Amino acid sequence: MALRINDTIPNLTVETDLGSFALHDYFGDSWGIIFSHPKDFTPVCTTEFGAVAQLADEWEKRGTKVLGVSVDAVAEHKEWKADIEGHAKAKAGFPIVADVDLELSKAFDMLPAEAYLPDGRTPADTASVRSVFIISPDKKVQLMMTYPMSVGRNFAEVLRALDGLQATYGTPIATPANWEKGQDVIAALSLDDAQAKEKFGEMRVELPYLRWVKEPG
Repeated sequence: MALRINDTIPNLTVETDLGSFALHDYFGDSWGIIFSHPKDFTPVCTTEFGAVAQLADEWEKRGTKVLGVSVDAVAEHKEWKADIEGHAKAKAGFPIVADVDLELSKAFDMLPAEAYLPDGRTPADTASVRSVFIISPDKKVQLMMTYPMSVGRNFAEVLRALDGLQATYGTPIATPANWEKGQDVIAALSLDDAQAKEKFGEMRVELPYLRWVKEPG
């Protein structure tokens, strides 16, 4: 069954280089990011894992736990982490799921049910395991993005999207194109003008459906 935004993530028990745990237990009451990769010891993936390691303080500031996924074994993950940390000059302290049976990749709709790992496989065999999922504290998917193997992910954009999701979570606002934290936001259309002004204070009406307010908090 396909996984969609607002679906609850499956509570799989996964094996990682830092031990085994159930996904819901790992994320707890935190926000979560799952980012997946088709194979260890590949160039683009190494730079991406390095970028995530370098952002450790930013994830912590946002109360967010990150979880890597790669369809290789724990022993390979541990060896690969040395390369990642050497490249990034930062500790990769987050766990990496050893998804050798493809259970997580299939449950998160990154691979079809009939997919398998052939002998002598290459990254192309699992090329679609190149996704980012942002998960809210209620264990629901809030954002999904998938990249091809040739294009490295922009983790500044992942941070920006996380900021937007946290700003709008449970609050009747939306963020505009290219929004950065601290900029004005848009009052949701679920509020009429009087309700929006009462909730947010000053409001600038550009169009009847485009009403700007200060970011709450």
